[in-house]
Amino acid sequence: MQTFLEFEKPIAELEGKIEELRHLTNAGDINIADEVTKLQTKVDKLLRQTYAKLTPAQKVQVARHPNRPHCLDYVKGLIDDFTPLAGDRGFAEDRAVIGGLGRFRGRSVVVIGQEKGHDTETRVRHNFGMAKPEGYRKAQRLMDLADRFNLPVVSLVDTAGAFPGVQAEERGQAEAIAKSIERCLRLSVPMVAAVIGEGGSGGAIAIATADRVLMLEHAIYSVISPEGCASILWRNPDMAGEAAVALRLISHDLKELGVIDRVVSEPIGGAHRDPAETIKALGDAIEESLGDLDGLDGAAVRAQRRQKFLDMGQKGLG
Repeated sequence: MQTFLEFEKPIAELEGKIEELRHLTNAGDINIADEVTKLQTKVDKLLRQTYAKLTPAQKVQVARHPNRPHCLDYVKGLIDDFTPLAGDRGFAEDRAVIGGLGRFRGRSVVVIGQEKGHDTETRVRHNFGMAKPEGYRKAQRLMDLADRFNLPVVSLVDTAGAFPGVQAEERGQAEAIAKSIERCLRLSVPMVAAVIGEGGSGGAIAIATADRVLMLEHAIYSVISPEGCASILWRNPDMAGEAAVALRLISHDLKELGVIDRVVSEPIGGAHRDPAETIKALGDAIEESLGDLDGLDGAAVRAQRRQKFLDMGQKGLG
């Protein structure tokens, strides 16, 4: 069942009428089919108009849409012969981080991603995509594997942030994230990261410090959630809309700032309306990005990646 966001109410009403009319088509009334076509045209037009002028706060809603494709959907659609690998060889398996080996369009790769889950059972199993220290240590182990066997890394970012619980802090959450970022920078193989939903804080950067950072059109990427920012700055979570604007967390702003390298367009109405098309479009962008890095030796890849992030700091300071 399609889930409609608050700003999509006019679209929901029209689509509800279309659904009612479609149940009457068995009556053989030709005019009903014509009316469905007219209403569908109105829906398409309204979708285009609505999604062409989304506010940052509305983009946050789209990025968090429950029907939006998640990490495992992209793995299923893009990676052949995927073999998941588990555990950090130190403490435990963290199901918020998905990782393993597979073939992406004929190329062997290591895949690392964050999985939120689609329903109550899977969300609890994957801890809503919020990794604990063992999740980031598993990511480091997978990057070590990629380096050892000269395999490019593809990471799929979708998390509200690292898990903030006391136990995670006791087990070294900050150190695990820092080490993961460091490991990204030391990789001597190409790495392409894609923000597919939420890119929240260090939890996202831990697997997104890549040669190429792609971002879906209606995804978000920020140092803190709008609600968290509003609570800290204004002591009022109701200011989340203003915080979303100030954070400049939407894809086109981040491309302009040089934080990401490419915006990948989504279908009209967001990725949740046509997951298959979204997955294919992201796959095309990943393939092109990996192709751009072909032929570079390990030292050149590492040097370019490090310089890319140094340039961000220098530009920001300037």
